[in-house]
Amino acid sequence: MCGIAGIWNPATADPTEAARLVFFSLYALQHRGQESAGIAASDGRDLRIVRRMGLVGQVFNETDLGVLGGRAAMGHTRYSTTGGSRIQNAQPMVVTAKGLGELAIGHNGNCINARELRDDLAREGVRFATSSDTEVIAQAIANEIGATWDERMVRALPKLRGAWSLVILTPSALYAIRDPLGVRPLSLGRKGDAWLVASETCALETVGATFVRDVAPGEVVRIDDRGAVTLADFAADRRGMCVFEHVYLASVASELGGVSVYATRERMGETLADEHPAIADVVIPVPDSAIPAAVGYARRSGIPFREGLIKNRYIGRTFIQPSPELRAQGVALKYNALADVLDGKRVVVVDDSIVRGSTSGPIVSLLRQHGAREVHMRICSPPIRHQCFFGVDMARRDDLIASRLDVEEIRRQIGADTLGYLSLGGMVQATGATEGELCTACFTGNYLVPVQLELGKDALEPEKVNA
Repeated sequence: MCGIAGIWNPATADPTEAARLVFFSLYALQHRGQESAGIAASDGRDLRIVRRMGLVGQVFNETDLGVLGGRAAMGHTRYSTTGGSRIQNAQPMVVTAKGLGELAIGHNGNCINARELRDDLAREGVRFATSSDTEVIAQAIANEIGATWDERMVRALPKLRGAWSLVILTPSALYAIRDPLGVRPLSLGRKGDAWLVASETCALETVGATFVRDVAPGEVVRIDDRGAVTLADFAADRRGMCVFEHVYLASVASELGGVSVYATRERMGETLADEHPAIADVVIPVPDSAIPAAVGYARRSGIPFREGLIKNRYIGRTFIQPSPELRAQGVALKYNALADVLDGKRVVVVDDSIVRGSTSGPIVSLLRQHGAREVHMRICSPPIRHQCFFGVDMARRDDLIASRLDVEEIRRQIGADTLGYLSLGGMVQATGATEGELCTACFTGNYLVPVQLELGKDALEPEKVNA
């Protein structure tokens, strides 16, 4: 999971505006990745890039935005899924093709055949500097046959498998590309005469742009002074938007496929109350992503909604921190429990998911320490039993608690009085889509394309490639 954004301004626009708008777009997408960030910009002649480890607000300063002058810019905020969390793997990445010049790329997703593509390119003499599948995608395009970037993209992209939403910048055009299944979101917007692209609609709204439409699954869009033009359509026979975008990944301020994420999560909470009622005094959320579901649960059940956990908003999401040690530390630092809400109460606590189980137990303990008499855990998604290969580094399957334990065993392990998960049907229905229009592989094991079950985040690290 990463955040990507781009802008193509008219030639007469203020040359400092493009990078600044991308910067604030990335701020709105910070929830999609917190490891590194970067911006590439072009004045029509060449590309300039700034990328560093850290949060968006830590990476860039006014001097950087001055260096990044130009009519067009694109940016990326990273959550690593292939390749370690280090500066060499930060994006945007830049490659060069003889006769065509430079290309900058930002990627949200996971190319599951990157190892095979990399091996093929290496045999042709292409050298790689990173362990990221993004570099593989970029080099596949750069080393394809074609007199233009358009031709090379159209030839290279059908060779990719998996999930990829891409923003690509050359001195002459901005490109927005989505994989044939549409696993990861990507939207087009307008701000005056400028065209914008972003992973989520919330980023467009943040910079005052108007949502135009989603990039369609399999669509390759080129944006230049002639406007936004569809170069190719590689759409699959079915769609496969990641349902976990609805559950957790996307901002509640966004829309996915024209459907409000906030409203979807409220419906999940309502259905959860129907499927797993509880006798309780108060409903509380695990903030922030579960707040709408808790609101829905409280409304449907008639149990009062309260905030029993207060989040320290300056500590990153524990789910996307890269190591178990940091994740465990993050739970202790991340929440303050309110004894006046919890003391002596029977509490329903609503969360979006249980992945490893390493945060749920400490949360239950925290609630009991502050006086909760009973803790009824309610999860607004089904048990996660399978690894994601399409852009979410949840865990290997052996690390997923629901792949090893049944619901009662999980309840005992986390220390809750009761535990209830939303059904697959209830989750899907809340999105307004059908199961045939979504990817639900992390819940069902039904992957939309064949995957190597042993494929790991380190698949392109030198020790793996040279093994």
